[in-house]
Amino acid sequence: MGTRRRKHLLFEGVAWLVVAVPIHGQTGHEFPVTGHLPSFDVASIKPSSPDNREINGGYTYPGGRVECIACTLQYLVMLALDAQYWQISGGPDWTDIARGTRYDVEAKPPETSPAVRLDNPVKKTPPSAEQRQMLQSLLADRFQLKFHIEKRTGDVYILSQGDKALKLQLPKDPAGFHWAGSPEGGAVVRGTGVAGTNISMPELAMRLSGFLRRPVVDQTGLTGTYDFEYRTGNDDPDSDVTVGIVTSLRELGLKLALGKGPVNTIVIDHVERPTSN
Repeated sequence: MGTRRRKHLLFEGVAWLVVAVPIHGQTGHEFPVTGHLPSFDVASIKPSSPDNREINGGYTYPGGRVECIACTLQYLVMLALDAQYWQISGGPDWTDIARGTRYDVEAKPPETSPAVRLDNPVKKTPPSAEQRQMLQSLLADRFQLKFHIEKRTGDVYILSQGDKALKLQLPKDPAGFHWAGSPEGGAVVRGTGVAGTNISMPELAMRLSGFLRRPVVDQTGLTGTYDFEYRTGNDDPDSDVTVGIVTSLRELGLKLALGKGPVNTIVIDHVERPTSN
């Protein structure tokens, strides 16, 4: 099994669609957030059962409850800081997203929190900005997490409109979940093509950044959300992912090209195993 294939298999169990990547520099926001952060009212952290087949599963529920199943510290940092796994460096081996210690987390906000009024349509809805800040507080309190952001200028991808006619359709379900992945319905894109449902171009750029391990900046100028699908006809699991994505986007009327932009990294300076409940 090739290296590229092994890396992709590590993340097929991820349940949360991680959207928005503020530390890319695309939104103007930065972390860590300064000042007092909101906190969960009740939070439980315990080692995940080794028999649990789900990994890095994150869910939100009406009323603001957050649940993480078999999540590593790196994945929890991803959720709390709205980042991709390749943007996180440092930390001991037990924090690694693929091979690290996994924890089950269940947390509820205080009754005074705006999160209590959330009514998520599906449990895979990403956490709100307030819930992410609560996760930051939880990591600082229970894991003693300390980190800093290193900002550099480096290679990014620019997503724009291409030379071919756009083959993007209006969404069949405008209230449906925003998603992009493989034509087979998986969360991981390979050489087989790309597909999306009810997803905007900024959201697509953020999803592509996770597949390509590099920031993707939306410059399409397209508004609204779309459904689309393109199959390359290549079923080789070890085929080049970037080639498959570039080819698929070109046939959909989009273009992905290299450029320069902010490439920011979360560097873990200190972390400890979590304190008991």
